Parts: sequence; structure tokens; C-alpha cells
Amino acid sequence: MDFSHPQINNLLTNPLNFIHLINEIPLGVIILDTDRRVIALNRTFEALSGYSTSLARGIHCRNILRGAACISDCPVLKIDGDGRAISCKSDMININRQLLPIQITSAPIIDINGKTAGYIETISDMRTSEKLDTKKSLAYSFANIIGRCEQMEKIFQTLPVLAQSDVSVLITGETGTGKDLVAEAMHQTSERTSGTFIKINCGALPETLLESELFGHQKGAFTGAVENKPGRFKLAHNGTIFLTEIGDLPLSLQVKLLTFLDDKIIYPLGSTKGFKVNVRMIAATHRNLEQMVNDKLFRKDLLFRLNVARIHLPPLRKREGDVRLLLDYFFNTYKKKLGADIKGFSKKALTLLLSYKYEGNIRELRNIVEYAVSIANTPTIETVHLPAYLLEEPDYFKQESVDPVPEVENNATVTYAPPNIEEEVSEQGTWGQTEREMILETLIKTRGKKAEAARILGWGRSTLWRKIKHYKLE
Repeated sequence: MDFSHPQINNLLTNPLNFIHLINEIPLGVIILDTDRRVIALNRTFEALSGYSTSLARGIHCRNILRGAACISDCPVLKIDGDGRAISCKSDMININRQLLPIQITSAPIIDINGKTAGYIETISDMRTSEKLDTKKSLAYSFANIIGRCEQMEKIFQTLPVLAQSDVSVLITGETGTGKDLVAEAMHQTSERTSGTFIKINCGALPETLLESELFGHQKGAFTGAVENKPGRFKLAHNGTIFLTEIGDLPLSLQVKLLTFLDDKIIYPLGSTKGFKVNVRMIAATHRNLEQMVNDKLFRKDLLFRLNVARIHLPPLRKREGDVRLLLDYFFNTYKKKLGADIKGFSKKALTLLLSYKYEGNIRELRNIVEYAVSIANTPTIETVHLPAYLLEEPDYFKQESVDPVPEVENNATVTYAPPNIEEEVSEQGTWGQTEREMILETLIKTRGKKAEAARILGWGRSTLWRKIKHYKLE
């Protein structure tokens, strides 16, 4: 049977192209036969899953969705004789191995004889509708981005304005600072939220494959091009395309991207016919594009077009107070996810985490907390539960041993209101002496520069001043 141009007859005056019809539905759509094998996918599901219809056709739907419902709660199997649609919440694993929360609604396709000829499933991406914690959304966040320092507060004020416009945005910042989160948050809070959000890493593919991936290709355009392929720009129509690591885009493709930004027309490889695409462009890089322009590695005119609005994300080491906020957030996230019975961090572990520089920024902090929560086997996370490389930092952490009765530092029910550190510490016993020595060593290292010492320790300057006075280190 030829599935390349399915039609619907006798509905309107002329036959309708079935694929064009389902492509206009802003939900993922899968058409299955009676054996639950894929017959067709719409453009939204292709963007969500990464699978094209040609790749998925004939494959059992469980091997495309790869979700929890496919194992024990398949909605198709629950459909009874009355033909009523069945819905369930589940998840799916896309072609990039990302786990996505979804809602599946399945219904039978009934032929003119009243028999079940197949099934139709709609897939809703639940990421945009999952509710955030009330305190987080009111206090220190925009969408799924968390912070309370002055720099982040300014960004939170800017993002809602930019989200409602269609100007090109360039996001800069070191690796791990959350550029992907900002791009996705702008899409989710924009008027394009019903469209698709397509991300592509410009440094992950060789030039020839990257061009095909971005702009698509026609059948026969090159060896191995056995069918037409829509590019990511076409899949992102009426949505947002996010080009991460834009500094790695080859010069030849920079020209083609600049042409698109000028006229909004895409020309697939092997085709002389272009078509208009309505997408919002967001780009990101950790590189210095101005220096790359001077070095003739990046086009100045393209930089001007991308840099209509710029958001610079500060490194975590310059976000005063945010380390503790993020530690609490990730601790509670992974505690819940892993079902861990842990009350918080010990004082020594917490002090080490607050004084660490986090060259890998938020991504590194998140990985550290996930690792610690995963392996901790005591009521609190001790320094022995942290990655070994952290213990190689200050010498005074190398001799630490696990306390017989650890003291709880985190209140697991208070995630977004960071406790006051100076209220947590005590001068009694070895901890007071350890903290005093820690402050003294840091002041020696910074030659008495208190602002630099406060940054290294992860404290505010006023906090450091109070501790200096408390320990009589004036």
C-alpha cells in the first residue's frame, strides 16, 4: 500500500491531503494499524520524538514511544467495544535519549463497516504545563530558572519582555550556566508556546550533515539521500529554533543562516525552490564572538543580526547567595526522585560546597548533588559522600571523618528560602575552630582582601565581616 500521499475523500469538494491535515494539529499524532505498528506521524510528533515517518513506519509504537505506559498501561489495549478514547499520563524517550513527560490519548479508527481499522494517538508534551512550586515561582525564579542574586533578578525582569517579542536573541555565558534553560523558558512563556521548540548543537555534526539537518534536503541531493527530508527550520515552523554553540557554525553555513534571517526563506539541499518559514531565532555560545569576528572566524553581519537582544548569564561563582539556593533545590529534587531518606548536608560538607568555585557552573553543582544523594548512606550527606576531587581543594577538608551522630543542616521541607549560614554554625567543639582556620587561610590567600575572600567562601561580604568580628580576627 502507498502511504506517501494518503487522502480523505467525500469530506469537502476535493480530496484532502491527510498528512497536511494532521500536520496542522499542534499535538503529536501517531496513526497505528490494528497491530499497533506506525503508519504515519505528524510534524509535531517528529519534532518531539526525533523520528521521521519513514524511520518509524512499520515499527511497533512501544519502540517509538519507549515510555512507562508501553510496559504496563498501554491505553490502546484498554479501548473496549464502545470506542471511547482513553487517556493516561506517561513519559517517552526521544531519539536523543531525553525522558519527556507526556499525556497519551488513544482512540480507535472505525471504517465504514463499523470495524476497527487502526488507532490514532495524540501525544501532549507536559513540560509546559507542569506547575512549579508556589514559593519558587513567586520568589527566585522565571519559568524553570532559579536565582536570587542581583544579576539574575535583572535577567528575570528582562526575560518576560523578550519572550513576548520575536526579535533574535543571543545568550552568552560560560559552559553550564543554563543557556539552554533560558532559551526554553523564553519559548514556553511566549505566544509560540503551542509551536515546537527545536534545539540543534552547531558543533555536534560535520558541515555537510549540519546543513542537511538545519535546512533539509531533496531526494538525490547527495549519496544516501534516498528521500526528501524536512530540516529543523521546517519542523520549527510557528515555533522556536535554538542554535546552541553558534560560534562553531562553519562560515559557509553562516552565510546561509544570514540569508534566512534576511528573507525567512529556506532552500533545502538539492532544491532551487525555497519556502517561507515562520520561526523565532535564539542562539547561544560560550565563545567570544566579537573576538572571533576580529579573527575572521565569524561574520560581523551575522553577529549584528543575532545580537538584536543579548542575555549574558553570569558564572555561578559571581552569583552571591545562589549556590545555597541551588544546593537546596537540587537536594530536594534528587531526594524525591531517588526516594532517599536523607535530611540534608552536614556542616563540613555544606561549607565545602559553599566555598567551591564550580568551574562547571550549575551543571557541575547539579551533578555533585545528584552523586551525593545517590550514594549517601547516613542521615546527612558528609564530605565522604562528595566526589573525590572536591576533597583535594583546601587541606583542612582532607582529614575530615564522618561524625558518629551527624548534625542536620538542611530542612528538606524548605527548599527555596536558604537558611542563614551564620545561624547554623557554632563555635563549640572542632567546627568553630575549623571555620576560624578556614577564614584565616582564605584571608592569607587573598592577602587580606575581604571581598575576594567572601567570594571564595561563598558568603556575602557582610557575613564575612560578622564572622571576622565573632572570631576576633580583626
